Amino acid sequence: MAIKLVAIDIDRTLINDQRQITPATMEAIEKAHQAGVKIVLCTGRPMTGVNHYLDDLGLNHQADEYVISFNGALAQTTNEDVIINYTFSFTDYVDWQAFCTKNNLKSQIESRDYIYTTNRDLSSWTIHESDLVSMPVRVRSLDEMAHTQDQYVLAKGMMLGSKDELDHAQAILPESFHKRFTIIRSEDFYLEFINPKASKGSTLKALSEKLGIKQSEVMALGNAQNDNSMIEYAGIGVAMGNSVPETLAVADVVTADNNSDGVGKAIAKYVLQ
Repeated sequence: MAIKLVAIDIDRTLINDQRQITPATMEAIEKAHQAGVKIVLCTGRPMTGVNHYLDDLGLNHQADEYVISFNGALAQTTNEDVIINYTFSFTDYVDWQAFCTKNNLKSQIESRDYIYTTNRDLSSWTIHESDLVSMPVRVRSLDEMAHTQDQYVLAKGMMLGSKDELDHAQAILPESFHKRFTIIRSEDFYLEFINPKASKGSTLKALSEKLGIKQSEVMALGNAQNDNSMIEYAGIGVAMGNSVPETLAVADVVTADNNSDGVGKAIAKYVLQ
């Protein structure tokens, strides 16, 4: 059956190590889009970190093009109308932040517009994330945020630290956290927490159904643990050549790496032929 929707992770999938879409991948995506195939970027990033690539692909500011952001916490049109919303409650944030504070873990939470942290001594990983996703940082205490809590769309929490620090944090997480959150190790230095209803796979499924697109008509491409759910959901699940072993294990097929036009080659083979 013909592919009608292609879901693409951004980091180490769509873009190469220089954070650029290669010309061959750009050309394949443009051909697929011109043929009527929906191109949906599916990412842990907020929209501020996606807009540049949507501009490059000619998909931005449109009512009938879509993005899944924050690892599935939000799905929205590229003119930012929210279609699916699986976010944090403020109570979730308070309890999660208390664990971070008690265990001396650097932390931040991302909204649609800002990264918020209680750490006045900013982590280098907060600065890295701010630069990566083009989102400014605001330092706010829990008390300050509590007074205006209705203003926030809290999409995902992130614990920050060295690999050893986050390995230890994962080992001591309360059992209740595994029920309250979907927990994703997106990088050695990032441990992410989102609404348990949210994942790239579950939100891709919900969006596909809203668009009347069958599971067999979906292709998904990614390279890391947070991509596994959408790769497993898709009719054709594609792992990049630079994928982690867990992602290679769940994929139907493997394409070239992100520096070798992997996305473009997969689209050419499974969508355009």
